Amino acid sequence: MASLHRDSKSPNFSVRFRFEGRQFNRSLGTPDKHKATGHCSRIEETLRLLENGRIEIPAGVRAIDFILSDGKATTKAKASVAIGLTELYATYQARLPEGRKEPSTLRGEALHLKHLKRHMGPHRTVQSITKADLQNFASKRLSETHHGEPIQPDTVRKELVTFRMLWNWGVQEGLLVGVSPTKHVALPLTDEKPPFMTTREVRAIVARGGLSEPEERRLWDSVYLDTAEVRGALEHARGNARYPFIYPMLLFVAHTSARRSEMVRSLIEDVDFRSRTVLLREKKKSRTKATTYRRVDMSPLLYQVMQEWIESHPGGQHTFCQLRGYRQVTPLTVWQAQHHLKQTMAKSKWDFVTGFHVFRHSFASNLAGAGVDQRVIDEFMGHQTEEMRRRYRHLFPAQRRAAIESVFGAGADNDPELRAS
Repeated sequence: MASLHRDSKSPNFSVRFRFEGRQFNRSLGTPDKHKATGHCSRIEETLRLLENGRIEIPAGVRAIDFILSDGKATTKAKASVAIGLTELYATYQARLPEGRKEPSTLRGEALHLKHLKRHMGPHRTVQSITKADLQNFASKRLSETHHGEPIQPDTVRKELVTFRMLWNWGVQEGLLVGVSPTKHVALPLTDEKPPFMTTREVRAIVARGGLSEPEERRLWDSVYLDTAEVRGALEHARGNARYPFIYPMLLFVAHTSARRSEMVRSLIEDVDFRSRTVLLREKKKSRTKATTYRRVDMSPLLYQVMQEWIESHPGGQHTFCQLRGYRQVTPLTVWQAQHHLKQTMAKSKWDFVTGFHVFRHSFASNLAGAGVDQRVIDEFMGHQTEEMRRRYRHLFPAQRRAAIESVFGAGADNDPELRAS
């Protein structure tokens, strides 16, 4: 009923058990196995008594508090200290193991807390924050703008998720009690992102008129390049790139589906000319591993261009880098890579290619259009959401048509009996 485990973040033992359909995992606060085993046995006995109906949890008492107290808790738990937003976040940062989260994740959390503190006050007692407070926060955020555009519900949703994460962490550390008040905070419904479209389709929609600038930008964010356009964009980059690494960098992304972050962290050793594959280093795919990997086969063109680039590589471990000053080699950052992409494509027919995601969209869409199995696409692309798959699933025309015809039969053009009649 209850099992004992070592904490992943400390030498202490933790106990895991299920109650009323919920999974609980709590630290026992001791590295002594004998004491932890005894506590675990008492928890099992409490669970058994609850299951048999011999004891009941008093009104107002949390189940977890009652069970961990060997059935002795009779009053509602209270937070050990009245901790404010700023102090709670500083404590969280101080206790977070190094390398547990990616720097980009931590930057996002800090930005979310900045907005929460701006609206609620930096020293607002966290335990006093209610669902009504968070609903008011959401309403205020949705009335704000960023670079002239309204804040989107998805942005506010991420900020509330960060608050919930921080609250739950505080509960585990004994700094807060109770369920996060983010539950049932209402946000406006949003539309699903549109399916990927060709440049011709996007231009046709824009030409009809009646769209605002933000609406046009959202359309262009859904564009993908067909194979001829991918070649054309890369040829433009080869002829107009300001630095020698830019064309290999863009070709690398276009022919492997690498994310921008995966491209900048790529090392020379990841490009295997013997097996003609590229190893891509993924982040955030696993909850227990800092880095995971996937391999993508190199196209003949990528194989040739990468050989030429590495032969003239200025030095260092990273696949893509640039010179600063006199022979000072520095790896690219994601922001530098983004700047070079936009600068290369500016004032050309490819100026709508403003992000590396266009090449990634194009990679998946063109494979789908060629009838490549979804599982192979997933393997090349890395972890994908079902929402992302839906954005290019309409590009499997033969498979979709075969599914309909398997139920309703073939059309007259394909059915000899129908043609004869």
